Amino acid sequence: MASGKIVEVTDHNFDEQVIKGTGLILVDFWAEWCGPCRMIAPILEELAVECEGQITIAKLNVDENRQASARFGIRSIPTILFFKDGVQVEQIVGAMAKSAIKTKVQQHL
Repeated sequence: MASGKIVEVTDHNFDEQVIKGTGLILVDFWAEWCGPCRMIAPILEELAVECEGQITIAKLNVDENRQASARFGIRSIPTILFFKDGVQVEQIVGAMAKSAIKTKVQQHL
């Protein structure tokens, strides 16, 4: 996956992009109508640039991709799942400060 930018994942390419991916991948489960989702979007964009080459950030629209959302039990958004070499290692529910998200990233690198 390309680094330094945010990639879109869907029900159809989730396994290929995330489960079979290598390294640390953050998946942001979001929706257009979600205010807190819009609040953390610029934070994730900044992290994608700051942590380029170290992490991959992916976004999954829950309204358009209900299978992946159900598979991981997403009940509230935004939810960010951290996957390391295809295994879920962390979960953040709700909008968090950039420093808090970055701390969690550092813990899993």
